Amino acid sequence: MQGFQVQRKGGWDTHGLPIELGVEKELGITKEDIGKKISVEDYNKKCREVVMRFKDKWDDITQKMGYWVDLNNPYITFENNYIETLWWCLSELYKKGYLYESVSIQPYSPAAGTGLSSHELNQPGTYKDVKDTSATVMFRVIQNSKFKLHNVAADVYLMAWTTTPWTLPSNLGLTAGPNIDYVLVKTFNPYTHLPIDVILAKALINKYFKAEGENGDFDNYTSAVKLMPWKIIAAFKGSDLEGVEYEQLLPCEANTLEKIQEITPGAQPFRVILGDFVTTEDGTGIVHTAPAFGADDYKVGKKNNLGILTLVDKQGKFVDGVGEFSGRYRTGHLK
Repeated sequence: MQGFQVQRKGGWDTHGLPIELGVEKELGITKEDIGKKISVEDYNKKCREVVMRFKDKWDDITQKMGYWVDLNNPYITFENNYIETLWWCLSELYKKGYLYESVSIQPYSPAAGTGLSSHELNQPGTYKDVKDTSATVMFRVIQNSKFKLHNVAADVYLMAWTTTPWTLPSNLGLTAGPNIDYVLVKTFNPYTHLPIDVILAKALINKYFKAEGENGDFDNYTSAVKLMPWKIIAAFKGSDLEGVEYEQLLPCEANTLEKIQEITPGAQPFRVILGDFVTTEDGTGIVHTAPAFGADDYKVGKKNNLGILTLVDKQGKFVDGVGEFSGRYRTGHLK
């Protein structure tokens, strides 16, 4: 009616990692073998063959379902006319100024050398239950004007819990829940046995301190005493922690403030921010925040100008400048 025609075509989305991985498995090769053990041309030919292997069966079931589409003239995403159409669309978007460079958090496979789509992440065999290391980490508070608890005799630490200790060199913030109840606990460092005060969610105290140790004997405590004494000396809401600054946990050549601000000018890392995603179901009620390695972290980090810092390369190894970790593959999270 307007001089346009919308064709109701059948179609085949033929690009994607599952096809490539399936072909590599079938041929007994890896990505590194392409261009060596098999030519790029032969590899692409095999991918085209595999992706269309069951086309006749899909055509048959589509017709039996009564699904009304043109199966004789389908779109096929590996054909040049389709690919060129996409390049034309991108060109038009670019000309109109709709394309820009930014950052987003994506699942990534070092083995495949690419980001992963939600469809690829839901392929059979993608997930399995594993046991992994978690860590409770203490970040030392800088007791300046932004720290509202005064007359504290010992060093004060913010206790944070993480299931991804490999991201700690990229820590740029700590996130607290604005309406969560937190406490300042007087106790001892379990490793140095020196007096310290720690901050954590009130609801999670008994995950870290035995009830029998509450208001225990501080004067006679030594490293030989198994029951750690502790007592609550202050209580407050998470909103009271906003802006509190802390010492960087693992400073190194690659994560200096200058390096962070080179990537994100004006960034203000190493402070407590607030986030509604924080819960008291696990951990300490304070979330280690590395904006480069999590969607929630990135979102709250961007909102609060923490900056961003990626210290793991595309092979899943730590970059140069991370001290003893440089060049090391960081664990099974990035297979």
